Amino acid sequence: MAGQANSRDVSKRPEGWAVTKPGGQRASAVLPTQAEAVERARQILTNDGGGELRIRNTDGVIRDQRTIAPGNDPYPPKG
Repeated sequence: MAGQANSRDVSKRPEGWAVTKPGGQRASAVLPTQAEAVERARQILTNDGGGELRIRNTDGVIRDQRTIAPGNDPYPPKG
């Protein structure tokens, strides 16, 4: 399922806050603030059908984890 397999991490690097796939070295984006990186990761996950967003402290420990809902759900719930 996309929610399980699709995820992004936001972590500190010397050049700024990086958005990466878990286990990946290359960043999708590097931004000056953690808030900007979290927003960019949320956009990426929303556009990619949702998933898990993990936000790490400057020491690399996960401080927050969020589930991002699908952005382009072809079958949204009725309600």
